[in-house]
Amino acid sequence: MGLLTPDPGLVFWMIITFGVVFVLLAKYGFPVIIKAVEDRKAYIDNSLKAAREANEQLANVKLEGEKILAQAREEQNRILSEAAVTRDRIVKDAQDKAIGEGQRLMAEVKKQIETEKESAIRDIRRQVAVLSVEIAEKIMRSKLIDAKEQNALIDRMLDEMLESSKK
Repeated sequence: MGLLTPDPGLVFWMIITFGVVFVLLAKYGFPVIIKAVEDRKAYIDNSLKAAREANEQLANVKLEGEKILAQAREEQNRILSEAAVTRDRIVKDAQDKAIGEGQRLMAEVKKQIETEKESAIRDIRRQVAVLSVEIAEKIMRSKLIDAKEQNALIDRMLDEMLESSKK
C-alpha cells in the first residue's frame, strides 16, 4: 500500500500497545506525575502565602517602627520641655536667691552705716561738749576775776533755773 495509508494490522497493534502503555501510565505513572504536580502547586501556594505573610509582617514592622519613632519624638519633646522648665526654674531660683542675698547685704550695710553714723555723732557731740566746756571755762576765768562778778553770775543762773523749772 502506500506510504500515507497505514496497514490495518499495524494500526491494530499500535492501538493495543498504546492502550497497554496508557493503562500502565494511568495506573503507575499519572498518579506519580499528578502527585508531583500537586506537591509543586502546594509548595508554590505555601511560598506565596509565606511571601504575603512576610509582606504583612514587614508592613506591620514598618508601622510599629513609625509608631516607636513618633513616640521617641514625643518623649524627646517632653524631655526638652521639662528641661527648659527646670532650667527656667533654676535660673529664677538663682535670681531670687541673689536678690534676697543682695537685699540682706544691703540691710546689713545700712545697719552698719547707721551704727557708724550714730557713733560718729556721739563722738562729735562729746568733742563739742568738751570744747564748749573748755571755752566756757576760759571765758569764765577771764570774766570772773573778782568776787562781785562771780556772785552776780551765780544769782543770774539760779534765777534762770528756777524760771525754767516753773514752766
